[in-house]
Amino acid sequence: MQEKIITGKDIAERMKNVKHKIVVTSGKGGVGKSTITALLATHYAKKGYKAGIFDADFLGPSIPKLFGIERKAKELTIGESGITPVYSDRFGIEILSIQFMLPSRESPVIWRGLAINTAIRSFLGSVDWGEIDYLLFDMPPGTGDAILTILDFVELDGLVMVTTPQDMSVSIVEKAINMAKKMDSEVLGIVENMSYLECPKCGERIYLFGEGRGVELSRKYGIDLIAEIPFDLELMDYAERGRVEDYEVDYFEYFYY
Repeated sequence: MQEKIITGKDIAERMKNVKHKIVVTSGKGGVGKSTITALLATHYAKKGYKAGIFDADFLGPSIPKLFGIERKAKELTIGESGITPVYSDRFGIEILSIQFMLPSRESPVIWRGLAINTAIRSFLGSVDWGEIDYLLFDMPPGTGDAILTILDFVELDGLVMVTTPQDMSVSIVEKAINMAKKMDSEVLGIVENMSYLECPKCGERIYLFGEGRGVELSRKYGIDLIAEIPFDLELMDYAERGRVEDYEVDYFEYFYY
């Protein structure tokens, strides 16, 4: 039997009951995109919205680990209505990740760009998200095949850019911002992650990587600075233990989208 070719119409049909679709990206690796995606999805879920995450970082899928649901791989099922996502434990966030389909936690995905493009289109046209309010796309680093496929086939509300204060990170994020402009995609805001370390004894903020780069980036491009997220050992602990939903601080309280 010939494998069905996923078309833009197929993808539009799958996306029609998803109210808001937001990409979380950076261009730069190691800035904490997956953690930001998890925190943003949890923010929406705490507000009473139905949220979902498409873990589009096929070569380095992190979302199942953050939510502690790697053990639930068998819950990813394929039926007549399509692929059913896995639900997070606390808030029932719908999650689709290639990690659920790998034979082990340590198994790599060794794919070239064309294979990634094809796989993303296949998932976009096959996953049964049902009726949800917010679907977040956790993107891999770069401005190549993965994000271009999403931008080409999904009618997005916009992108959230994640940076850290270092010049190297900011310069790469600028490339991603300019890519969004060329693709006529709106950047909804910037998140500066790892902004500072707060001294546990006196509360002084220590800017390990420099201060104010997120603000500068925001002003340069006329994009809102959503949050400056510090190094937080409590957040790191929750993430390491797969309990990100239990982290109480909401850095997106004033992100009205």
